[in-house]
Amino acid sequence: MVEELFGTTPVTSKAGPVNPKDAFKGAKLICIYFSMHNCPPCRQFTPVFAELYKEINESEKVIEVIFLSGDKTQEEYDEYYGEMPWLALPKGDARLPPIAKKFEVRGVPRLIILKPDGSVVEQNGVQKILMEGPGAIEEYLSK
Repeated sequence: MVEELFGTTPVTSKAGPVNPKDAFKGAKLICIYFSMHNCPPCRQFTPVFAELYKEINESEKVIEVIFLSGDKTQEEYDEYYGEMPWLALPKGDARLPPIAKKFEVRGVPRLIILKPDGSVVEQNGVQKILMEGPGAIEEYLSK
């Protein structure tokens, strides 16, 4: 599933480029986060989700998130991704449009939650995570 979506070209991690297969290895849920710097709802959700990501993954990797940016400039992308603890596709990456098309992304923020086999658990988890926090992740894990 990971190779089908992201291929073998490295994705960005806080430690530098990493092979997608290695980046998602061991994660029980894979989250694809479409967002952008100049989006007030995105700016509200990102810090909440970043804290949840750190909390959920404190003792073991439970979820892995990859940021797919709609930012217009490299500066906006760099500043916004700087606030995130997870993976990202590089700004302007050619993999973004086909992934957005596959999941019919029409707006941001959008958080698609997948099982490691690629089955979709949630088409957009933003509101559920804002309202339920860790409980939402627990529910997704049980599906």
